[in-house]
Order: sequence, then structure tokens, then C-alpha cells
Amino acid sequence: MNGKKLPPTAYEIKEGQQFVPFTSGQTLTEFTLKATLAGILLGIVFGAANTYLGLKAGLTISTSIPVAVLTVVAFRVMTGFGLRHSILEANMSQTIGSASSSVASGVLFTIPALFIWGMDPAWRQITLLAMCGGLIGVLAMVPLRRFLIKQEHGRLPYPEGMACAEVLVAAEQGGRQAEGVFWGIGVGMLFKLITDGLKFVQGTFRVGLGYKASVSVSVSPPLIGVGYILGIRIASVMAAGGALSALVIIPLINWWGAGLTEPLYPETVKLIPDMSAGEIWNRYVRYIGAGAVATGGILTLIRSIPTMIESFRLGLQQIAARLETLTTERTDLDLSFKTVLAFVGIILVILTFVPGILGYLDSIPVRAVASVMIAIFAFFFVTVSSRIVGLVGVTSNPTSGMTIATLLGTSLIFFLMGWTDLPGKATALMVGTAVCIAASIAGDTSQDLKTGFVLGATPRLQQIGELVGVITSAGVVCLVVMLLNQTVEGGLGGAELPAPQSVLMKLVIDGVLDQNLPWALIMIGVAIGLVASLFKIPVLAFAVGVYLPMSTMAADFLGGLLRHLLTRKQSPDEAERRREKGILFGSGLVGGGGLTGVLLAIWVVIRSGRRIVGFSPDLPEYALQILALLTIGAILGLMAWFIVRRHRE
Repeated sequence: MNGKKLPPTAYEIKEGQQFVPFTSGQTLTEFTLKATLAGILLGIVFGAANTYLGLKAGLTISTSIPVAVLTVVAFRVMTGFGLRHSILEANMSQTIGSASSSVASGVLFTIPALFIWGMDPAWRQITLLAMCGGLIGVLAMVPLRRFLIKQEHGRLPYPEGMACAEVLVAAEQGGRQAEGVFWGIGVGMLFKLITDGLKFVQGTFRVGLGYKASVSVSVSPPLIGVGYILGIRIASVMAAGGALSALVIIPLINWWGAGLTEPLYPETVKLIPDMSAGEIWNRYVRYIGAGAVATGGILTLIRSIPTMIESFRLGLQQIAARLETLTTERTDLDLSFKTVLAFVGIILVILTFVPGILGYLDSIPVRAVASVMIAIFAFFFVTVSSRIVGLVGVTSNPTSGMTIATLLGTSLIFFLMGWTDLPGKATALMVGTAVCIAASIAGDTSQDLKTGFVLGATPRLQQIGELVGVITSAGVVCLVVMLLNQTVEGGLGGAELPAPQSVLMKLVIDGVLDQNLPWALIMIGVAIGLVASLFKIPVLAFAVGVYLPMSTMAADFLGGLLRHLLTRKQSPDEAERRREKGILFGSGLVGGGGLTGVLLAIWVVIRSGRRIVGFSPDLPEYALQILALLTIGAILGLMAWFIVRRHRE
């Protein structure tokens, strides 16, 4: 290898310097069967886990690093059987495997709305739609690669892509990076089984405070892991939003509505004094939260407009400049522009003329309009997304804002055309689904291509790998969504899996096409978002906290607090070591908890739709409360013990 670590030019290029890839001058295997199979398998596992997490908490995590780490472990096991591997094979595996998280994000932001509307989409329909959106996202990013990844090297950092490259390079030297992921998976699966499988411990610790206010925290390893990954600042902001809902808004609504003699819209049956805190949240607070989330997404989008315009302009210039640019260097080979145009054209033709993919309107003109809108919005937001993630990373990519903008534009056109019935709403949602997945996968593709550029991979092979990852993970993600809707109590949008982002997208479409939203509640949420922005609070994080139950946000906060306590007053090197180990452990918690949730759903199907009760003990409420608190402490304790302990190298 060129050295033990990446050179300084991997991060910054000074005048007169030239970057040399890590594997320059070597001939290494890259797109192999074992790399492909490993990537597909890991993509399926983390795609299923991210699906569960997204439906529960409204967010997903980037899986590039956990997939890269587990790939290295799998390849080392194979080495014991005489099967050797290269760093480029490991990179190909993570390229294929990480695509699933972007597909999951796009699906979770939109598709559950169909089930909440009471529709019953076929697995084939939503899978084909997810594939089309993902393929468009990968293909549309191809012409931008040479400019964004190569020419802007040293100026666009692509943080996740560089972090993944560092992990793969470090793995070449040995080490025990993967141990944290495996510990996290084990702990996550164990506690998920205890709480949701055997139901030995109730899922939430709650203390009532009067006036229908309460403090609660979910017994959820994945949420604690997410909190550690996010850090104390964002986790605290989200918890503050949850506290505002649980401790201020719900008691205020209860106090204000105490004297009402008629139900307050949108509730049509119960009086506010007769409603529980959960019912008040469901009928009123979630609309306030939706207004806040929409405001956060739109504000994020507005702040990104200068970057978007510049990215779009530069992207167009780059495409025009290289329509037929030829190269003989392996590390600079892309899929040809003609191939990209041909496949995008085929996908749009399929969406237009094949019934049953774009909604439920049996009309070629309607599907043609929808396809054109997908092409326009996807082309713009793919360009935007690919550059934005280079600056701020995948986790800060305003995908929800892009989706809201797409749905607002699509719904407005549909309203003007008179397509306002339920099939029209479903078609508008399908447009948003395709664009959301395209923008999300474009960001992931950009990060993966950055990793490949630094290591010396072949861009064309990575682009093919991304296409493989989209095709193989889309069906699994959609199947998990359908499975959870059928088996989880209350279905999607219920208390257990609130699917917050998808509910928000549904509200956007309903609001434009039906014009019957409780605008007073939504405007309160808008005001909350604007006030948060005025005080320089991260609006989207705070708004998600307002929208989701406090128990979810409190679990996130505990994870962020644990990271703060373990890394403060430490040397920079030790703090970074604990941060990295904790993030890998937290990723494992997400993977283990999410995977177990999916497995429990499968078991419910096997048991003919009956929910698992198992060995649920007949204990009094106070005993279950104590067990819940002890379980939370055990999760935090195990995580802290693993992160703090030192290894003998």
C-alpha cells in the first residue's frame, strides 16, 4: 500500500500539489461476487433496520461506516478459508450496501401515507416505484461526478465519504473496529426481545404530573443509539421540543378547552376534558408539530437556495462540457452519458405507459404529467443534493424540505387540473416518492464516489454497484413497510409506529387538494418554528421533537447525554476514540433493535396475525415501571462500559 494512512492531500490540495489515490499503481480486484453478495446482504439487513427506525422516530442513519466495518469482518473470516480480498472489494461492498438507507428514507417519508389513507398498495407497485426513483437518482448523478468529486476535491469535504475511507484504510492495518457494531447488535436485539417480544418490561417509563402533563422515556436501544450518534446538542434540542408538547402545549389545550361544550375541530366526537393526553396529541398537537416541521424543512430549503442555484448552474455547465469526453484512465471512467440518457428515458416511459405504478389513475395523460414532473424535480434536486452533502454531509441534507417543495408544486398543478380525489392524491404522493428517493440516493452516491476517488476505485463499477444496491434493497424495504403495517398495533401512523415524516407529507397533499386543514393549529406550529429560528435553534430538530412523543425524544436525549459525559474532560485523542466507538456501538443498537422489530413482525405473521404475548408476567404497574427504569439503566451502563474500557493492542 502507499502508506499506513491517507495522505494530507486526501483532505486538502495546495497549489502545485496533486492527489494520488491510496491504491495508485496497483491492480486490485474490485467488483467480485463476494463483494456484491456481501453488500446485498448487509444492505438488506440495515435497510430493514432503518425502515423500522424511520417509522418509529422519523429519521434514519447513514449506514456506510457500519456496512464497511462488517464487510471487513466478513472478508477476514473468508480469508481464514483461503479467500483473499482487497480494499476496493470492501469499498464495493459498502457502496452496494449503503444504498438501502437512502431507499428506506425515501420510502418512509412518503409511502406509509397510502396506508393511512386506507389504500392497499401492492408490493409490486411500490417496489417498482422505489426502484425507478433510486435508479433515476444514481443515473442523474453520474454526469456530475467528474466536477463535484474530482475537480472540487479539497473544496467539498464529503464528510461521510472521507470517514468511510478512513475506516477502510484503518481496517487494512488490523484493529478491532467491528467489535462495537457486534456488541451493539447483540445488546439491541436482547433488549428489544425483552421489551417488545416477551413483553417482560413495558416499553415506556412514564410519570404523570397533573393537567395531563407527563414525563416519559422509551425503553428503546435504537433511540438511545441514535441519540449518541446525534450528540448532546441536537438530542437536547429534540428533547426540548418534546418537552414543549408534553409539558406545555397539551396542558394548555386541556386548560383552554375545559369550558367548551362542543368538540373542537378536527375532533368531532369527544370534548377536550374527556380526552386523554394521547388523544389530545393525536387530534391537535400533531397538527401543530406538522406546521413546525414543514416550517423547518422549508427554512432549511430556503437557506440552501444560493447553494442550490450555484450547484444547478455548475452542474449544467459540467454536463454540457463533457457530453462525449473520453478518458482512458480507469479511475476516471463513468457510465457513458448516452447510457444514462437512454436508461432515464426508459424509466420515464415505463412510469408513463405501465399502469399501476404512478398512483391509481388509469390515464396516460395524467401519468405523463406526473413523469415529466418527476424528471424536472429529480434533475434539479439530484444536482442540489449531490453538492449539499459535500458541504454538510448526508445527515444534514434537507431531503424532507425538497420533498415538501415537490409535493406542494405537484399538488398545486393537480388542483388546477381538477385531480383532487384519492387516486389524484396517491399519484401526487408517488411523484414525491420518486423525487425523494432520487435526491436521497444521489447524496449517498456522492459520498460513496468520494470514498472510491480517495481509494482509487473505478467510478463506473461503483455506479453499477449503486444500481445493484437500489434494485436489491427496494423490495425488502417495501416488504418491511407492508409487514409492519399489518402486524403492529394501530398500523402505520399509530402510537407505536407514528411514521411522522409520511404523515406530514399526507397533510401537505390533503391541505392543497382538500383545503380543509385546521390552519389555526398549523399556523401555531409555523409560529413555533419561526421563533425557534429567531433564537438560532436548529428548527427542524426542534420541530421533530414537537411532533413526536416525548418518550421518543427523551431516549434520544439519554444517548446524547451519555456521549457528552463520556467525552467531556478527556484529551482530544481519547474523546475522539470514545466518540468513534460509541457511534459504532450506537449503529449496532439501531441495527439490532430494528432487525429484531422486523423479525418479531414476521413472527406475528407466522402466528396468524396474533400479537406476541409470550411470557409477559402478571406484575403490578409500579413493578413494570421499576423494571422499565432498570432496563434503561442497563442499556446505558452496557454502552458506557464498552466505550470506556481499553483494549490491549
